Amino acid sequence: MPQPTDLPEPLLLDALPDGVVIADESGAVTHINAAARSMLRTADGVGKHLSDVVALQDQGGNDWFSCTNVYDGPRLRTRLTEQSWFLADGTELLVTARILRDVPHGPAVGAVICLRTSRARERLDRERSDLVATVAHELRSPLTGVKGFVATLLSKWNKLNDDQKKLMLTTVNSDADRLTRLIAELLDVARIDTGRLSLYPRPMDFASAVERVLASVRAGTGRELVLDADADLPQVTADPDKFVQVVTNLVENAVRHGEGLVHLTATRLNGDSAFTGVRLDVDDEGEGISPEIRNRVFTKFWKHGTRGGSGLGMYIVHGLVTAHGGTVEIGDAPSGGARITVRWPERDPRLD
Repeated sequence: MPQPTDLPEPLLLDALPDGVVIADESGAVTHINAAARSMLRTADGVGKHLSDVVALQDQGGNDWFSCTNVYDGPRLRTRLTEQSWFLADGTELLVTARILRDVPHGPAVGAVICLRTSRARERLDRERSDLVATVAHELRSPLTGVKGFVATLLSKWNKLNDDQKKLMLTTVNSDADRLTRLIAELLDVARIDTGRLSLYPRPMDFASAVERVLASVRAGTGRELVLDADADLPQVTADPDKFVQVVTNLVENAVRHGEGLVHLTATRLNGDSAFTGVRLDVDDEGEGISPEIRNRVFTKFWKHGTRGGSGLGMYIVHGLVTAHGGTVEIGDAPSGGARITVRWPERDPRLD
């Protein structure tokens, strides 16, 4: 089977998903691939002038070739940034160009124009709109509580007794903590998305760290939380704060979506196919997660059932575990609920 680089040049260009138009120093089109022909509604533009092939206009009716001045513009330019241009029927295309020069600041000896539909941008715009709407919804709920109780305290301070004031202030404090957690989660998501997550790993005792998390979660819930850990667990390399964040999210997620016991099991992994380290299973007694939707659990704002939560916890868990060189997956607990399995390496293999 021929490799892509072995294909004839026209076929290689036709294999590209984006439209490509190549012109020589005179502006005559020498190559146009199938995607470009389809986008520009032309049978074949080879031999025609670039201005006739890339017959696009802006919203004011100005044509692309005259506005961009590819050949006669400033000789410092080597590329044109992506902009929206329109066909005669109003179809929007995103167009960028590379200006070819034999020598820096020399005359243009050719141009490569790339075109793509606006569907990708429209999808990104929809995702951004969904993100803004979801974040606004998550922020509005605690802010409404804060605003309501503060307004009541201000207007009826002399009519409320100390117990009532304390109850309202406690609720405001709780809602403020919720807002702080949500903002921290959003910042973590942004860092994970952009690859700017900072980690400060060091050796730490796995079982002790998990037990501290369980003690903290127990203080806020009446649920039974149990850890069974092998006696010979190795130390793991982890950023302590991020490790606590991962385990806390897993346990709170199990508490939120399950009933009864939350059972954690930590076992030693000795030279398994991926790495040596620790396997942590978090089992709940809820309704479980069907295989059909498991691939969506680690996406942003995923929620299951009617329980609360920002929907960011499992996305952050996946991002933090992966950043440490580990893995996380979903299975079935023996009780019929969900099992989240984290494999945490004794040492990040990327550091070796």
